Amino acid sequence: MAITKTWEVNTLERELADGYVKKVIYRVKGIDGSEEKARATGEVELAKPDTLVPYKDLTESTVLGWVKTKLGTDEVTAIEKSLEYQITLINTPVTETGKPW
Repeated sequence: MAITKTWEVNTLERELADGYVKKVIYRVKGIDGSEEKARATGEVELAKPDTLVPYKDLTESTVLGWVKTKLGTDEVTAIEKSLEYQITLINTPVTETGKPW
């Protein structure tokens, strides 16, 4: 089956005075079929922009765009490839623990 990667916002840290989102904690789920088999989490700190999007108007899509921009294409790709690798090892392990007796 195809492995899908689902990006989500776990939580935001913001300044109460103006709603500036200074930190985003995100997760990326690695899903094989309908089962989540791997997960990556991380956080990014955001520079304060000249113009703020009102906090009440933020969407997950907008915030994930900020996260991916901050991480950069290479890091986004690395996170997703890592999840694919982890799922491949779960589906077809190359090592095993235990004793022969």
